[in-house]
Amino acid sequence: MKENDKEIENLIEKMMRQNTLESPSIDFTSKIMSQVLVAEKSKIKVYKPLISTATWIFIAMVLIALTAYAVYSNNDASNFEIAKTYSDKASELFSGIHFSKSILYSLLIVPFMILVQIGVLKNYFDKKYEL
Repeated sequence: MKENDKEIENLIEKMMRQNTLESPSIDFTSKIMSQVLVAEKSKIKVYKPLISTATWIFIAMVLIALTAYAVYSNNDASNFEIAKTYSDKASELFSGIHFSKSILYSLLIVPFMILVQIGVLKNYFDKKYEL
């Protein structure tokens, strides 16, 4: 086993003596740096919002139109009867459910804390990944 190892070592030494180290060309560093700069420029992405400004304007117009319709429409008694029927059915459906104070507090506080966390994390990642 040791003789085999010695033969392998001798072979490796012989091969290392025969081959010389290759040296890079004179402009090797400048070529690599130019490729790095091109790669960095291609990684930069322009911020594009998920919902465009035109879409937000459309949503706002629809909400304003619905609000105006609700305020200025003829308030017929039939519209109120339909609304009262649905509200009565909803109150009957949920009449048997009672929550303790701690559950009610948690249902009010948890969404607020999630919104706070979203804001804090957004600021953290915006600062971390600034260009």
